[in-house]
Amino acid sequence: MTPARVRDGRVSSSSAGPPPPNTGAVLIVDDHELVGASLAEALRRDGERARFRPAHSVADLYEAVDGVEPGLLVLDLDLGVDENGRRIETIPMIPTLRAAGWRILVLSGSSNPLRIGAALHHGGFTWVSKSAPMTTLLAAIREARAGRSLLAPARREELVRGYLEWERRQRAVRTKLATLTRREREVLDLLASGMRAQAIAEHFVVSLPTVRTQVRAVLAKLGVGAQLEAVALVRSVDPGEETPGIPGRGVR
Repeated sequence: MTPARVRDGRVSSSSAGPPPPNTGAVLIVDDHELVGASLAEALRRDGERARFRPAHSVADLYEAVDGVEPGLLVLDLDLGVDENGRRIETIPMIPTLRAAGWRILVLSGSSNPLRIGAALHHGGFTWVSKSAPMTTLLAAIREARAGRSLLAPARREELVRGYLEWERRQRAVRTKLATLTRREREVLDLLASGMRAQAIAEHFVVSLPTVRTQVRAVLAKLGVGAQLEAVALVRSVDPGEETPGIPGRGVR
């Protein structure tokens, strides 16, 4: 079997067709060396082929799997933060890694059900919390290696369904927000920041009736009856983000 090569989010192989069988070793990719190294060492003591690769960026992740025979990938849900303080999210890479033949066990220190549901929906095989006892972590890895999951099917379905419902609501709100003119969106953002109509009028150097007309237009387009509802609606959307699993996006 020829290992798939993964570079910059693209998968290439010398042969076409479906991903190869899951026969490779266990590869643990994590930004916390203590966790990853401890898991790999414990697995090796039990005779499992396991290795740990520290990763602190998407490039590190792709370098870790590039040219390696696909097996079970124990993948940290995020790899810390970048130079701008933004989470380095691995959910967007899951479809590519799965297409390369990896079975992915999502390892996460986060208990955010939306992020977990997103990872599972986008191709994660199963999930286990980093805070679980070592015995549980090792059992989850061994079971996933054998094609089984300790995550109950009903719980998995609940997590995925919760994420999909959140995604549906996000799309609906963004569709409404997209109908606003640039000035209407600016007015809404200022309202959301706590600014009153009079202050907004002074900010844009327009009359108060003009701002009130713009506010009424915003309420009508968003289908709400009060400014507080409009503010709550715009605050319900993750700033600058759409859905976890889309490159460059994520859920806090």
